[in-house]
Amino acid sequence: MLVMRLLLLFAVLGVGGAVILWLLTGNARFKLWAWKLFRVALVVLFAVFALFAIERVLAPMI
Repeated sequence: MLVMRLLLLFAVLGVGGAVILWLLTGNARFKLWAWKLFRVALVVLFAVFALFAIERVLAPMI
């Protein structure tokens, strides 16, 4: 759980930093980078939640 929180913190800091850089510079590269990082963070989050759900389903069978 600690690893998931750290990954979430890094994702929020990365997206926030990229958005701030985009607002300060106006360079669209930072906006695209923030969007890509947000999508990757969502995919990783859903993958972790799916693993938790699978564990809850399969644990009583063992």
